[in-house]
Amino acid sequence: MKNIKILMTAAIVGLSLLSFTAKNDKHEEPKSKTASSKGYEVGDTAADFKLKNIDGKMVSLSDFKKAKGFIVIFTCNHCPYAKKYEDRIIALDKKYKDAGYPVIAINPNDPNVQPEDGFQQMITRAKEKGFTFPYLVDEGQKVYPQYGATKTPHVFILQKEGAKNIVKYIGAIDNNYEDPNDVSERYAEDALNALLNKEPVKMTKTVAIGCTIKVKK
Repeated sequence: MKNIKILMTAAIVGLSLLSFTAKNDKHEEPKSKTASSKGYEVGDTAADFKLKNIDGKMVSLSDFKKAKGFIVIFTCNHCPYAKKYEDRIIALDKKYKDAGYPVIAINPNDPNVQPEDGFQQMITRAKEKGFTFPYLVDEGQKVYPQYGATKTPHVFILQKEGAKNIVKYIGAIDNNYEDPNDVSERYAEDALNALLNKEPVKMTKTVAIGCTIKVKK
């Protein structure tokens, strides 16, 4: 009889411990998810922003009333990868702006860490290359972490759905930063063409290749 009571007591204690552990696991899971989540995923709603353009005016996505979406590209002046893609970014804007998807370029780098990415240098670079799109400065580095940008360049294609801007593609412009004539996969163009044809985007996420974002120390 004593043995039965001992076994029953041990079983109750064991079940209590399991219940306590399970409750703790459930409580900790959201914390873990929050800590590991960085920036937007495909399907998320991208928040609007208000950033200074190289002409001194403040620019928001909401300013583009007729846009169907946006090609948001985090880029900069100094990065060799960004320089290699400048002509292709200009080409994207020229090809898709009239179709409703303008390029919005944002420089996320801290100029104290990388002086070549200062505001005056942005103005000079945009004139030299003939940028046809806004080139915004992420003062205070508040916008790029929201998006989860990690490289320059890093592309986020958004589609307007009512008042929302839904993320449809994240990643690289194409699969060959070195040679535009040897590109076999045009990720950004494929995504934009799919959206314009009201088709699902097949490749929604790729790895962005470029320089790391220079963060204020």
